[in-house]
Amino acid sequence: MKIAQVVCRFKPYKGGISNVAYDYALGLSKLGHQVTVFTPLYNDKDNEVKFDQFEVVRLKTYFKFGNAGFLPQLGKLLRDFDVINLHYPFFGGAEIIYRLKKQKKDEIKLVINYQMDVLGKGLKKIIFGLYNKFLMPRIIASADKVIVSSFDYAQNSDIAGLMAAQSQKFIAIPPGVNLDKFSPASKDQELLDKFNIKPDDKVLLFVGGLDRAHYFKGLEFLINSYKDLNSEKIKILIIGEGDLKSKYQQQVLDLGLIDHILFAGVTTDQDLPKYYNLADAVILPSIDRSEAFGIVLIEAMACAKPVITADLPGVRSVYANNVSGFSFAVLNKDDMIAKIKKLLFNDDLRIKMGQAARERVEKMYGQQKLIIQLEDLYKELVK
Repeated sequence: MKIAQVVCRFKPYKGGISNVAYDYALGLSKLGHQVTVFTPLYNDKDNEVKFDQFEVVRLKTYFKFGNAGFLPQLGKLLRDFDVINLHYPFFGGAEIIYRLKKQKKDEIKLVINYQMDVLGKGLKKIIFGLYNKFLMPRIIASADKVIVSSFDYAQNSDIAGLMAAQSQKFIAIPPGVNLDKFSPASKDQELLDKFNIKPDDKVLLFVGGLDRAHYFKGLEFLINSYKDLNSEKIKILIIGEGDLKSKYQQQVLDLGLIDHILFAGVTTDQDLPKYYNLADAVILPSIDRSEAFGIVLIEAMACAKPVITADLPGVRSVYANNVSGFSFAVLNKDDMIAKIKKLLFNDDLRIKMGQAARERVEKMYGQQKLIIQLEDLYKELVK
C-alpha cells in the first residue's frame, strides 16, 4: 500500500505525537509498504535528518503557530495515496485533509489518530473551544476510521459524543514500545557518577517536553512539591528540552534545590533506556486531559520500573493501579507525595510492581503486534 502519515511535528522533535507517527512509518515500511511522512518545516536543520526506510517531506508553511502550520499544498500531494493517516491535532493541516476527503469521498481512505484534546490557557483556551465546537467534530466525522489510544480516554474527551453516535468507526490501538530496546538493566555507573547519585539515593525520573506545547506535563507542580517530601535522599532527574526549561531551572534555583532536582537535558534515543534503568520510579504529574496516554510510561514499564501518575483518563489505563503503578488525584500534592514515598521507600514493593509493569507491557504494548493490527485496519479499508 501507498500510505501517507500526516503529523504536525516529526523527529528530531521529541513528543508523543511525533513518536507515534515515527513508529507507524517505520513499522509499516518494514512490512513492505511505501510510506511518506508529511510535516511542516520548522527549521532548515530538520532536513538534515535522514530516514532510510521511508520518505519525509517537510513542507514550507504559509504561516506557523506553535506546533502547527498552514499547508494548503497538502491537498494536491495526498491525492494518490491508498490511505491517509492524519495524526490529530494538526491545525493548518487537518482542515486541508477534511476538504480533500469531502471532495474525493470514498476515493480516499482517511484514518485519524485522535491523539489528545486541545485545551490551552487564556485566549488559546477560547480559540480552541470554538474550534472544538464547530470544526473538530466535522473533521473527525469525515474519517473512515478513528484510532484512539484507549476507550477510557475517548469516553472522557471532546469526542465522547461522536464515539457514542458512531461507535463502529472507532478503534483503540495504543502506542507500542520496542521490548528489546527498552528492557531491564543495572544502573549505569557513568550516569550515577555524572549526577552524583549515591547508593542510598532514590531517583524519581521525569521525561517530557519542556516547551510551551507541553505546559500540561505538571513539572512546575512537581518541583513546587519537592520540599514536602522531607527527604534529601530523593533526587528528581528531568529529561527534556524546550523554551520553558530556563523557567523551571530558575524555579529550582529559587527554591534552593539544585542538588536535588537535576536537569539532564535531551538524551539520544539510544541512551534513553539507560536513564529509565537509572530510576527507581517514573512520574507523570500531568494537570489536565491534554495528556492522553504517556508513552514514557510504557517505556519505563518495559524497563521494569513502576510508575506514578495523575489520575487522568487514558493515562490511568496504561498501568494497573496498585499493581504496576500508583495514581494520585490531579494536582493533589499530599496524595502524590504519599504515593512517591510509599513506592520509593519500600524496596520489595517497588521490585514487585516493576516486574508486574514489565509483564503488562509484554502482554499489551509490544510494538510489532500493534503495527500488524494497524496494517490489518488499513487492509480492511482498501480491499
